[in-house]
Amino acid sequence: MLPRQVAERLKLGQAVEPESFDNVTVFFSDIVKFTQLAMKSTPFEVVSLLNDLYSRFDTLIEEHNVYKVESIGDGYLCVSGLPDRNGTQHVKEIADLSLGFMDCVKQFKIPHLSREKIELRIGINSGACVAGVVGLSMPRYCLFGDTVNTATSHIHMSSAAHSLLIREFSGQYETQSRGDVIIKGKGVMETFWLLSRVRQDERESRSPLESALQRPSKAPLAEPEESPDLNETDLEKDKPMKEISLSREKENQQDNNLTVPLYRQFRQDALSNL
Repeated sequence: MLPRQVAERLKLGQAVEPESFDNVTVFFSDIVKFTQLAMKSTPFEVVSLLNDLYSRFDTLIEEHNVYKVESIGDGYLCVSGLPDRNGTQHVKEIADLSLGFMDCVKQFKIPHLSREKIELRIGINSGACVAGVVGLSMPRYCLFGDTVNTATSHIHMSSAAHSLLIREFSGQYETQSRGDVIIKGKGVMETFWLLSRVRQDERESRSPLESALQRPSKAPLAEPEESPDLNETDLEKDKPMKEISLSREKENQQDNNLTVPLYRQFRQDALSNL
């Protein structure tokens, strides 16, 4: 599969150089337990299943500014923000597409496995990547970079994609932190669930409440209490530890100053009595 503008340049015999994109959002999905589903199906049934499901996905993609890169087996890779740059709109396009895919599989039925349901694993990540044409006889438009690798690690939504979505489209989506997750080849990462899109009427109705909840509450200042009568022992307990230690050290020094003269006087009296 090739973007239209890339295909036209290749038809004209023009070279297509790799291009770097500063910020895109990559989407990757595959089918949960696809191997088990395939074992319960004939090869023709597997082909029919994937063709039916991915034809519906392709129809959804046409409703968004998203480019389908490829589908290999049960893997489905697409991206927004390239080859046509669209500012920060790419993260919104992928978020809407992901929710559309989830709604699609909820209604999807497998004809030959009526008791089975299709479930998707989805990875969404935003960042920089490089795109270019690979091959001559059957050229492919491929994506390269760590942004793509992270999206294909089944992270659901990365912290980078989540931050961009919440910052640029605040209050339009409901998300939830998954906490720290160990991602193969990446280590520990905080990832997020993309739960739903908030309707305009819901957003307007709950905006005051959300803003009130997000606003940090200040504890009222406590009224000064009257101090009860304290004896010297209580006062000493209330002193800071440093102050107590210094006072005790001073007392010990005074005791030492008194002890030395007394010892000298006792020694002199003892010698005079000999």
